[in-house]
Amino acid sequence: MTNGTRCVVVVDEALAPGLAANAAAVMALTLGTKVPALVGEEFVDGAGERHPGLITTGLPVLRAAADALPDLRARALQAEVGVIGFPRSGQTTTDYEHFRALVAETDAPDYLGLAFYGDGKTLRRLTGSLGLLR
Repeated sequence: MTNGTRCVVVVDEALAPGLAANAAAVMALTLGTKVPALVGEEFVDGAGERHPGLITTGLPVLRAAADALPDLRARALQAEVGVIGFPRSGQTTTDYEHFRALVAETDAPDYLGLAFYGDGKTLRRLTGSLGLLR
């Protein structure tokens, strides 16, 4: 990851904690494929056991009103920030092909969450007014 590249996840503030965690986890997994340098080297504990690498930077999980997510996504795209969207239909089925078909039926997916990656200053401008998910 280049210096200054950061990531942030934003979820619908009305989601139940488990659903918010699910949405954030799904998007974080995709972040790892889009920005492979996020994952650090494996590490060794004091007993000598090896562990897979973890993310090397913070990954804030923020909250926003559902109706603010489409505008936030549009502004991020305009700012040339990488965007990963998690449509509501992602939590209505475990069949990925059915999920894809549901998304294809709408011109404007109803997002439960968004993940962003790019320049840290740009991300702070986009998400600076949002609060942490608690």
